[in-house]
Amino acid sequence: MGGIVAGRLGGSPLQVSGPAAGLTLVTAELIQHYGWRATCAVTVAAGFCQIGLAALRVARSALAVSPAIVHGMLAGIGITIALAQIHIVLGGSPQSSAVANVLGLPRQLAALDPAALMVSALTAGILLAWPRIPGRTGDVLRVVPAALAAVIAATAVATIAHMRLERVDLPSWRSHALPELPEGPVLGLAAAVVTITLVTSVQSLLSAVAVDRLVSGRGGPAAPHRSDLDRELVGQGAANIVSGALGGLPVAGVAVRSNANVTAGAVSRHSAMLHGVWIAVAALLLVPVMDLIPLAALAALVAVVGVQMVNITRVRTIRRNREMLVYAVTVTAVVLTGVLEGVLIGIAVAVFVALHRLTRTRITAEESEGIHRVRVRGQLTFLAVPRLSRVLGQVPHGAACHVELDGSFMDHAAYEALHDWQTSHSAHGGTVRFTGRAGTRISEPAAEAHGCCRPWTPWRNHHCQDTPQKPRGHRLATGLRSFQRDTAPLVRDELARLAREGQRPSQLFLTCADSRLVTSMITASGPGDLFTVRNVGNLVPLPGDDSGDDSVAAAIEYAVDVLEVESITVCGHSGCGAMQALLNGAADDRTPLGRWLRHARPSLKRMRSRHHTWARISGRLPADAVEQLCLTNVVQQLEHLRAHPPVARRLAEGRLQLHGMYFHVGEAQAYLLTSTDEHEIDEVFDRVCPGPPSALEKTTA
Repeated sequence: MGGIVAGRLGGSPLQVSGPAAGLTLVTAELIQHYGWRATCAVTVAAGFCQIGLAALRVARSALAVSPAIVHGMLAGIGITIALAQIHIVLGGSPQSSAVANVLGLPRQLAALDPAALMVSALTAGILLAWPRIPGRTGDVLRVVPAALAAVIAATAVATIAHMRLERVDLPSWRSHALPELPEGPVLGLAAAVVTITLVTSVQSLLSAVAVDRLVSGRGGPAAPHRSDLDRELVGQGAANIVSGALGGLPVAGVAVRSNANVTAGAVSRHSAMLHGVWIAVAALLLVPVMDLIPLAALAALVAVVGVQMVNITRVRTIRRNREMLVYAVTVTAVVLTGVLEGVLIGIAVAVFVALHRLTRTRITAEESEGIHRVRVRGQLTFLAVPRLSRVLGQVPHGAACHVELDGSFMDHAAYEALHDWQTSHSAHGGTVRFTGRAGTRISEPAAEAHGCCRPWTPWRNHHCQDTPQKPRGHRLATGLRSFQRDTAPLVRDELARLAREGQRPSQLFLTCADSRLVTSMITASGPGDLFTVRNVGNLVPLPGDDSGDDSVAAAIEYAVDVLEVESITVCGHSGCGAMQALLNGAADDRTPLGRWLRHARPSLKRMRSRHHTWARISGRLPADAVEQLCLTNVVQQLEHLRAHPPVARRLAEGRLQLHGMYFHVGEAQAYLLTSTDEHEIDEVFDRVCPGPPSALEKTTA
C-alpha cells in the first residue's frame, strides 16, 4: 500500500518505493527497543515529518549532489547486491556484509549446488537474450517483460524436473498487527522519528535523482521530465503514514527496483503503482504460485540487475570529466559501509576535490619585445592573491603589461588586488591591458563590475553594463562603440583585403537562428571563412517544395555554383525551440512558424519510425526526446540537401562534402556526424576533442 501511495502522489514517476535495505538495521533496532506495533506508530510520525520537510522546500538540496556520487551510489548498491546474490545462485546463503560475501565465496564454490546453478544460468540467459530476439518473433515475445519470462521459465523447469531447491516462503497474515502508541522516553522516541525521517527522505531523494539520470541515459520519446523532489517527499510521507497505519514497514524510494522499472521500459507512474498492486495480489491471492519460484531464479535476476547498475558508459563520462576519484571512493564506501555512509563519504571527497581545484591557479610572467605578460590559468580567489601580488610586483614601474586571465571566476579579494595594482602601476607611468583567452579583450579592472566580459557574452542575460543611466536599450550602441574601439583596429586590414579580393569561403554553414549559437566562436573562424545561412530549426526545404520561401535554396545555389564551396555543414543544437514545438504538436499551418516547420515533419516521422535506429551521441543515447529529434533532424536535412540539383551534381563530381554537426549548448561541446558513405549515414555523433584531430575531423577540415 505504501508503494501504491508513493507511486500515485510522488514527484518521481518511475521511482518504485518499498522497504529498503538501508532501513533494515534501523527498523530492527526500533523493534527490539519498542516493539513492532510501536515501530509502526513511529513510521506514521516520520511520514508527517516528511510532509513538513516538503513544505519547507528543502528537497532541492539533493540536486547539489555530484553525478559521480549518484552513479557511484548506484554502482555500489549493484555490487553489494550482486555479491550477496551469488551465494544464492551457487545454492547457499548470503553473509551479513559485502566483505563477508567475498571472503566466503571460495567456501561456497566448493559446496555449490548444480541444480541451483543451472536454474540461475537459465534465468540469466533468458534475461540477457530476450531483448535480442530478432524479427517479428522478438516483437511479439517482448510484450512479456524479460524478467517475468525468465522467472516463469526457470520455475517451470525446476517444477517439471522436480529439483530440490530452496523456494520462496511467504509469511502468514495471521500474525499481522496494527500500530499502537509507543511507550518510552520522549527523547528516544523523538530520535527514532527523526532517524526514520532522515533515512527514508535522503534515500528517496538520492534514488529519485538517480532515476532521472537513468532515464536520461535511456532516452526515448516517452522519457519523463525531471522529478519534482518536494512532491516526492510528500508522496513518501503519505506512503509512510499509510504503511505505518496498516502495520507495515517504513517506505522509501529504492534504487534497485527503480532501475529494474526503467530498464523494463516504464513510461509513467502507473508502473510504480502496479508494483504495489502486484505485490498485494501476490501476497493475498498467489501465495501457492509464488511458493513454487526457486530462490536461485530470483537471485540470478537481482544479480543481473545489480551488475547492470555499474554503467560503463557513465564511467567513461565521469572519467572524461575528471571525477573518477569521487566515483571510486563512493563505490568503495557504499560497498564497505552502507548507502548513507558511502554517500556522505563521497560528498566529503567531492567537496575536497572542488576546493583543491579552486586553489590550483597557475600564475606565470615573461617579457617579450618590451612587453611584460602575466598569465593567470585557473580561478582567481583570495587563496591566489599572495602569488598574484608577488608576480605583479615584479613588473617594473612604467612598463607596458598585458594580463591574460583564463578563468571563469574571480572573487572580490582578487578583483581588489588587480584594481589596486593597476591604479598604482598606471600612476607610475605604466600601461595595463587585460585580455582573455587567445588575446580577446575583456575589460579593464577599473570598470564598474565584471572584469571578464567577453565580446560574445549574451547582452540580454548579462548585466555588467546595466546602470540607471544606461538602460538595456542602449546596449547595441555600447557594443558598436566597443567594436570600433577594440576590435576594428585589429581586423581593419583583413577586411580591407576581403573588400578588394571578394569573398571566397570554404564552406556553407547552415544552422539555427538560435541566439546561443555563435558560429564564428564554435568554429574558430573569422571574416571570409563561412558562408552562413540561419533559419528556425536549421531546415533545408526540398527543391520544388511549395514553401513560399526560396531563400535557403537560393543560398545553396549561390554557395555551390558561384562561390564553389568545398563543403556544406548542417548544424543542429541542444534545446532547439523549433524541435520542441514540433514534438509538442504546437506547429500547425495556421501560422508562419507552423508552415515553416512542416519542412521538419519528415524528421519527426523518421524518429518515430519503427525501423529507425536511434542516433547515438559519443557512446550514449540522447538525453531526451528533444535531443533525439535535434539529432535526427540533422540527418534528415542532410538528405533534403542531397536532393538539390547543384548539390547532387557536385557530389557526383566528387567536388563537395556534406557534414552533420550537433552543438550541445550547456556543455559547450561540438559533435560531428560519422558518415561511412555519402549516400548512407550512420547516425553516430562523435565528440570533437581538443587534442590532435581525428581522421573524421581532418576530412571535415
